[in-house]
Amino acid sequence: MSNEGRMADEGSFTCGRCAELHPGPPMSYGPPAPAYWSAELAADPDNVLEGEICVIRGQGFFVRGLIEIPVTGADDTFAWSVWVSQSEESFRDIVAAWDRPGRESRAPSFGWLSTQLPYDPPTLNLKTRLHTRPVGERPWVELEPTDHPLAVEQRTGITPARVREIAERMRHGG
Repeated sequence: MSNEGRMADEGSFTCGRCAELHPGPPMSYGPPAPAYWSAELAADPDNVLEGEICVIRGQGFFVRGLIEIPVTGADDTFAWSVWVSQSEESFRDIVAAWDRPGRESRAPSFGWLSTQLPYDPPTLNLKTRLHTRPVGERPWVELEPTDHPLAVEQRTGITPARVREIAERMRHGG
């Protein structure tokens, strides 16, 4: 999973795992492809992975979006860049309107979270609603309001200490 480059205003933090000073902490992480993507699929020209969209075997349709989580006590938002499955009809509607002003007026569409994030229990296949935004902005991913820790964080926010904890885990694993 890559760090997408968005950093907190803090500038740097001392890592609780290695005690080194790291830049950040980063405020966004996400993988370059859905969890179902593989090198084998990439070798087949009938499969598509282009920036914000992915099509697998003409049957799996995915759009990249953001799960945004407010950071309590700060004027910032942490974001997981994730992939959400879409029905073929929803996917085609989204792609057709991708560069059209006003696309944000489109009704949200149901999808399944198709990214495994570092949470327990797993995040694959959580229910979502994908909300398109104005041209140039990634869609917003709304999780079904369950007791899953990721859904709770999306509703209630996370502390700056939790942002650092995520950064340490992403840098060092575990």
